[in-house]
Amino acid sequence: MTGVKRRYDGTARRAKAEQLGQALIAAAWRQFQAVGYAATTIQTVAEACGVSVESVYRRFPGKPALVRAVVDQALRGEGPIPAEARSDELPSADLEALLSGWGRLSAEIAPRVAPVLLLVREAAAQHPELDDLVHELDENRRMRMTDNAGRLASAGHLPASVSVSHAADLLWTYSSPEIYDLLVRRSGWSVEMYQDFIVAGLRGQLAPEPG
Repeated sequence: MTGVKRRYDGTARRAKAEQLGQALIAAAWRQFQAVGYAATTIQTVAEACGVSVESVYRRFPGKPALVRAVVDQALRGEGPIPAEARSDELPSADLEALLSGWGRLSAEIAPRVAPVLLLVREAAAQHPELDDLVHELDENRRMRMTDNAGRLASAGHLPASVSVSHAADLLWTYSSPEIYDLLVRRSGWSVEMYQDFIVAGLRGQLAPEPG
């Protein structure tokens, strides 16, 4: 009698692999914060998660890849829906609602991603292998802010004196990790104050020009 072959279900294995990947990202970020980029090694990350160095390399081929994963994780924000997708779903017709939504998302994302971006920039001064990553992260944020500026223009929210390029510069500045660092980490502002600052600043820049 021929036995019936069971269909392989890799769900459990994929879930375990995803869990390990998340654990490695979390361990890497803790070590980056605690001892810096240079002192963090693939071996110390592996030891923190109780796996082999080869297991880490199979997922992340080096420290720059781990940094990229930390940034990507931070940019997702909270919950199952990535922050970028939630931003895209904000209605463009109502300027106040759009700016408020961007302010909320900035307040959610900045505490997660700003420290990573600042760490990467600082480390790149001594570790040239990070130069390409720094440039890529900057360009990605610039492109995202340019897309958002285009949304403002398409919805008719830009004053005549503000071009899409100018609006992108404004969004680029207000979303910068340096703004978060100066106001929250170094000046002691609350995240709520930081959020209000972003919304009020953009509102002021986009206010209708007097007739």
